Amino acid sequence: MMKDYALKSYAYNKQVRIYVASSTHLVEEARRIHHTWPTASAAFGRVLTVSAMMGMMYKEEETLTIRVKGDGPIGSILVEANAKGEVRGEIVNPNVYIVYDEGPKKGKLNVGAAVGQGFIHITKDLKMRDYFTSSSEIQTGEIGDDFTYYFAMSEQTPSSVGVGVLVNPDQTIRAAGGYILQLMPDVGEDVIQQIESLIPTLPPMSTLIDQGKTPEDILHILANGTEQILEKKDITYLCHCSKEGFAKSLSTLDDQSLHDIIHEDGQAEIECHFCHTKYHFSKDELSHILENKNNKS
Repeated sequence: MMKDYALKSYAYNKQVRIYVASSTHLVEEARRIHHTWPTASAAFGRVLTVSAMMGMMYKEEETLTIRVKGDGPIGSILVEANAKGEVRGEIVNPNVYIVYDEGPKKGKLNVGAAVGQGFIHITKDLKMRDYFTSSSEIQTGEIGDDFTYYFAMSEQTPSSVGVGVLVNPDQTIRAAGGYILQLMPDVGEDVIQQIESLIPTLPPMSTLIDQGKTPEDILHILANGTEQILEKKDITYLCHCSKEGFAKSLSTLDDQSLHDIIHEDGQAEIECHFCHTKYHFSKDELSHILENKNNKS
């Protein structure tokens, strides 16, 4: 099976920028960690895939936090992404399996119903003093449409976003991938028309990946042969949590709370939301955190 990676490219004589990703392993890793059911896997996987590509829009140390908060049974999805191709996320309710009962999509995963209506909030940490948050309304809950709308409304960038996740009968991820196509300010009318007639003819992203198409192949179709690849980056589901990090979080609790944990529970166990790793702190370790804290103040 091919590796997960994303491409960033110019196309149509630099009038268009295109990102394409193959993310099957990344989405499978997220499914394995969070035990997502098929419709939750598809929704979560689509957000993770878009986030990995969006990470490529930023500089080395900058990070993005993407929250898709709908009123559907999934609740909300939170994903953190960086410019290194690393993403991690959490999903409030992973146990969602809804399919279309009727119509042309009968039997297919109904991601829109699982996500529901609400908002996408994107917070950028550009390593300046303040964070920047922008929001837009969820349009269909199918994720691709919602990010297409987000780019147009919040970033004033006309875009087309396509993402797909194909789930096996045993609930593992069979194929996942996506693209983000963005028009540059000086784009010509002829290019817009070419793209507008091309996009509706594209098979679903998950179908293309499942057929063995690489991000280069998909880019070639989207760019109509005009692509100039700028960057290729491995993308992966990766959590950087550590015991030291959680010790630091414990040290931000007030003395009374720490004191209560030490004397009532005698220990603490903290679980990371992103990777479900559990960290155990003994009574001695907790006392040490409290002592250090008081020495510093």
